[in-house]
Amino acid sequence: HPMTDLIDPGPRASFTDMSTSTKEDWMVIMEQRAELEQSLPERIIEQFEHLRNDYGGFPVDRLEHSIQTATRAERDGRDDQYVLCALLHDIGDPLTPYNHPDVAAAILKPFVSEANHWMVENHGIFQGYYFWHHLGMDRDTRDKFAGHEHYDHCATFCSEYDAPAFDPSYDSNPFEHYLPLIRDVFGTNPRR
Repeated sequence: HPMTDLIDPGPRASFTDMSTSTKEDWMVIMEQRAELEQSLPERIIEQFEHLRNDYGGFPVDRLEHSIQTATRAERDGRDDQYVLCALLHDIGDPLTPYNHPDVAAAILKPFVSEANHWMVENHGIFQGYYFWHHLGMDRDTRDKFAGHEHYDHCATFCSEYDAPAFDPSYDSNPFEHYLPLIRDVFGTNPRR
């Protein structure tokens, strides 16, 4: 790889098998991990670019759908964490079209409540209520979660914010409105 010869990777650990790693190796790795953690907000912001102009047949592109979902939740008085979940709920669409809720849920898990994590993780099944019957699928699949403590939380997310967020005439906040929220939440180490 001739191009990789031009990139200085900086200090690197010396082991070839993790079982022989040393404390010094891990000091090198953890120093660079701090840089990785600090750049997380910008990498998440960058991922939203993959949603721009990606319509997939929908009335609005995936970026507008995400922003519209967040705007609707925010204007309804939902807290910042919930609004962030609304914004990121479909961020995995381009990368994992078969299980996109899992991607958003994995990104959000260290930063949000159990209820909000569950909501994002299961929103695909709950959203299916609105269209799966048109595709010969069981729209009531969400009923397998009947009685779950977060059922209503997820059902409300879909009915109030996700399902109606395909309106080309809706006056959504600009994406830039959400940059401070993304930078604030993902710029904090949730383990400290």
